[in-house]
Amino acid sequence: MSETPSTSFSMVRRISSEGQLPSPRQLGITQPVVAKRISFYKSGDPQFGGVRVVLNPRSFKTFDALLDNLSGKVPLPFGVRNISTPRGRHSITRLEELEDGQSYLCSHGRKVQPVDLDKARRRPRPWLSSRALSTHVQRGPAPAAPGMLRAPRRLVVFRNGDPKTRRAIVLNRRVTQSFEVFLQYLTQVMQRPVTKLYATDGRKVPSLQAVILSSGAVVAAGREPFKPGNYDIQKYLLPARLPGISRRVYPKGNARSESRKSGNWKVSIITSDLPNAGTSSQIYIILYGQHRSSAPIYLYGTDGARFQDGHEDTFTITVGDIGTLFKIRVGHTNSGLSPSWHCKEIKLWDLNAGRQFHIPVQRWLARDQEDGEVCREFPVLNKGWPILPVTVYEVHVATGELWNAGTVANVYIAVYGEKGDTGSRQLFRSKSTLNFLRGQVDSFLLEAVHLGNLYKIVIAHDGLGPGNGWFLDDVVIKDPTTNCEYTFFCHRWLDQGEDDGKIVRELYARNNSILSARQKLEVIRKETWAAESWKFRKGNTLQFYNRLTGGFVRLHPDSTVDAVGEKTDKYGLFDVIFNKGNVCIFQSHELRHLSLALDNGFVTGMASGGASTEMRVLSQPNRCALLESARVPGHLVIFDRHGKITNESSAGYADLSKEFVVFVKGVLLNSAVVLLATSLCQALCLQPDGSCTGVGKLSEKSYWRVHKISSRICMFESVKNARMFLRIKDGRCDGAGIGDSDCHFKIKKNLRNACISLESVKSPGLFVGLRSDGQAKPVVYTENGSVFFYPQVIKFGRENPSGMSVTPSQEEEKILESRNQQEMPSEPEARGAPSPSTAHGFHLCLRA
Repeated sequence: MSETPSTSFSMVRRISSEGQLPSPRQLGITQPVVAKRISFYKSGDPQFGGVRVVLNPRSFKTFDALLDNLSGKVPLPFGVRNISTPRGRHSITRLEELEDGQSYLCSHGRKVQPVDLDKARRRPRPWLSSRALSTHVQRGPAPAAPGMLRAPRRLVVFRNGDPKTRRAIVLNRRVTQSFEVFLQYLTQVMQRPVTKLYATDGRKVPSLQAVILSSGAVVAAGREPFKPGNYDIQKYLLPARLPGISRRVYPKGNARSESRKSGNWKVSIITSDLPNAGTSSQIYIILYGQHRSSAPIYLYGTDGARFQDGHEDTFTITVGDIGTLFKIRVGHTNSGLSPSWHCKEIKLWDLNAGRQFHIPVQRWLARDQEDGEVCREFPVLNKGWPILPVTVYEVHVATGELWNAGTVANVYIAVYGEKGDTGSRQLFRSKSTLNFLRGQVDSFLLEAVHLGNLYKIVIAHDGLGPGNGWFLDDVVIKDPTTNCEYTFFCHRWLDQGEDDGKIVRELYARNNSILSARQKLEVIRKETWAAESWKFRKGNTLQFYNRLTGGFVRLHPDSTVDAVGEKTDKYGLFDVIFNKGNVCIFQSHELRHLSLALDNGFVTGMASGGASTEMRVLSQPNRCALLESARVPGHLVIFDRHGKITNESSAGYADLSKEFVVFVKGVLLNSAVVLLATSLCQALCLQPDGSCTGVGKLSEKSYWRVHKISSRICMFESVKNARMFLRIKDGRCDGAGIGDSDCHFKIKKNLRNACISLESVKSPGLFVGLRSDGQAKPVVYTENGSVFFYPQVIKFGRENPSGMSVTPSQEEEKILESRNQQEMPSEPEARGAPSPSTAHGFHLCLRA
């Protein structure tokens, strides 16, 4: 079978060997040995279920011994080299500093990324877990992963370095409860310890997910490194056929005889005599035929170095019945001291049919030469068969606009068409200085023998590097040979800590760009409605701002409507008195007998309850809303640039406006509970270590309670972590405030998109902003969106008594008094008593 993407998207990590248990010895103390039971978690990985260790002087006599032991249990690229407290503030350097019953974080460097221990303690599903191999077996059955193993599947397992020793097994739920259980099952099957798995091309298979998505074969190893060999799986998996290869149907009577055929080939490869043309890498070749393709076949020998300058190396290989040969792929593993290779030509002899093929190459396969590719495809000229052209596809990869959407991991892609596939290719050389940044479109060139009509890609990353999660928007591939464009829509995370936890996506093509754009627009509209629908709850009081006119929609006593009102105009307030889905009735707050209505295509005021007053709210990607007649779809509320009512036929399109920014009255009243959304599905969130990030989920952990200090000045207290306030202090923005003047923010409202910005009162000119990775920091105001927050009301607050605002000193005294009462051990009942600012129920809206 061909090299499949699932075997190529693998983590390459060095796993330290588990430390040996120190031998018992007599201790020179008289106190009894007291064991400490301690939990260790992985830095920055909430999916890691934790390691429980019993610590006593007999089990670990030195701190280094503990680190070595944890290195075999906590999967980190360079082993466990640092242990710190859960928030990462203090490093542990001695065994005596570890406390019984506590939890700690493991990392391979000084920088520690805190995790949510509550989430980590909930044991993740096996396919989401990054837990290393241990000696415990999970006895109970585990649920199947969505989109993973739905039916038993056959897998060939080779012994590392010995392709002749192999076992065919069936993957079922019993043996795939977890990666740990699967390795122990293979230990029994192979009758030797199995601690690591590799793909047949030498890339590591790090998880159960990678096994299930593999090409049908793995190499089982102990602690030794991968040993190349001719791991040909065709004869064991026939008559399976790769997706994307010819759909030709063969006579049923010949299927049995053809499946037993095997092809013997002689391969001769000539390395160029250019300086440094030879290579230290392992060379492989894949043959593509009309029936199917071979597995990657490694060309190696035992009689000295291969593929040196000016040498010709000859091999005899055996593959299954691949049918008429139409292309080959040759490549190497880019390993060793001198991996670059310049190939002069390749000769192939079909020993069964007596046919010979000569392929002139004259190309570098090197990261530092030509286009940087380490594999090449070449068409094969077969008499009576058309020769396929070599095509350079344009691959455009769009990273999403969400905060922290970019990745530093290595990204791979495999493209499938009706004439085969490209195999796994790394996307690493684009026109951009840095690849896969938030909101960026990266363009790559991918050379391959023409694939015909494209229908699928598999795209993934290797999960390496900090912040390796990635939000992929879509991939567009342009075929210059046919001038066709294929769109592969994704709009999902490839992140072990987000969505479904997968870092591999299989996407299918839409060759109609209009349909693809429509699909993308519809998805974004649904997301926007989910984020904005709270505004249209029954009882809310709204204002509709028109960007073109720069004014608010008003309904006058004479039933006329315009869009030139001021923000304080009493006729510009509307109550939501009816809501069913996205259909609402907007009644004038001042004139209770009138509501907005669409009559014969024009907006006016009419008695509430009529069919003409029912409006359908259509959310737009820019967070604006269209108001459409529920009775007559297509009729919209439209104004011209002068704020007068009109319709689409009465003026030029540029002079019309039908989008409205919707404001809710009373959002930031005292004691209100709000989300400060940073995108359609993210919000400002307080982290366990006190830092703030804009990539929090729209959940209780991201709720903030508003403390109104005075007009347009507020404080924001975390609901989940009481008495921790958002602040800007000493050049940092975090949630470790205590309610003093560092926590006071002036609210700056943006009329054009209904967002707010938070300016520090103590440090004027500094706003709460976000870096591209979502981390909060003080910034100077810009229009790039990093200082924009979209408040969503979870619980409405109330006005202060008699409409008067408290002074800053009064609010600070109230907070400090509440803090002192809660910290006094002699009055425990004070801890549960609600403060005056939180004891009241919420109002649906502020009535003017």
